[in-house]
Amino acid sequence: MSLQILELFKGFRLRDLLDIAIVAFVSYEAIQLIRGTRAVQLLKGLVVLVVSTKLSEWLGLYTINWILRNAMTVGVIALIVVFQPELRRALEQLGRGKLFSTPLFGLAEDEMNQLFDCIAEAAEELSKEQIGALVVLEKQTGLNEYIETGVKIEGRVSAKLLINIFIPNTPLHDGAVIIRNDRIMAASCYLPLTANPNLSKELGTRHRAALGITEETDAVAVVVSEETGVISVAKDGKLTRYLDAETLKNMLRDIYEIKEKRPSIWSSWRKNNA
Repeated sequence: MSLQILELFKGFRLRDLLDIAIVAFVSYEAIQLIRGTRAVQLLKGLVVLVVSTKLSEWLGLYTINWILRNAMTVGVIALIVVFQPELRRALEQLGRGKLFSTPLFGLAEDEMNQLFDCIAEAAEELSKEQIGALVVLEKQTGLNEYIETGVKIEGRVSAKLLINIFIPNTPLHDGAVIIRNDRIMAASCYLPLTANPNLSKELGTRHRAALGITEETDAVAVVVSEETGVISVAKDGKLTRYLDAETLKNMLRDIYEIKEKRPSIWSSWRKNNA
C-alpha cells in the first residue's frame, strides 16, 4: 500500500503543490466575490446548460445537442456582458492590492481621528432626531463620477456642516455626501443601488445605495435610518447595523487601521494632580 502511494506521488513536484494552492486560492476568492449576488443564480443556470449539453450528447439527441452547443458558443460573449459588474469589481480589487496600494487618505492619524469624531458626532445627533443621512468616505478607488452627480462643496468636514446638509426639506438633504480626505467634496450625490436579492425588505434606498457603492468600490458608507434612527456602516457590500457613536468611531478606526491614542503616564499624572 505504501509503495502504491509513493508511486502515485513519484512525479509530484513542489511547483505542482504551488500550482494547486494558487488555483484553490483564486477559486475561493471568486466564490467570495459572487456570493450573495445575482451571479450565483446565473452560474447555476450555466451548470444546468452544460449538464444538459452532455446529457443530450450521451442520449443521442443530436438536434438538441446542436442547439445547446451553439448556445454555449454565443453564451461566452453573453456571460461577459451579464457578469460585467462582477468582472469590474474583481479587476478593481486586483488593482487595489498591496502591490499598487497608496496610503489611505492624505491625512495624519490625528486628523483622521478628528474626522471620525466629526462623523460620529453628526451621526449621533441625526440619529436622535431620526433624520436620514448617507456619508461616503473615499478610499483607494476614486469617486469623481459620483461626485459630479451632486452639488460641489469642497468644504472642511465638521459635525455641524454634516447635520445642516441633511436637515429635511433643504436643497441638499436628499442623496449622499462624499468625503475625500477631510473635505466634503459634494452633497446630494446619486449612488448605484445594490442588486443583492437577499437584502432585507425593511432596508430603504439609503441602505441600498450604501451597499451599492461599497460593492462597486472600496469606499466606506455611514448610514442613518430616517425611520428608526439606527446607525449603520457598509463596507465591501456588507452592512453592520445598530451602532452607537463610540462603536462607530472604533469601527472606522479599525477599517482604516488607526490606533486609538491613549494618554501617556505623564499626562495622566499631571491631570490627576492638577
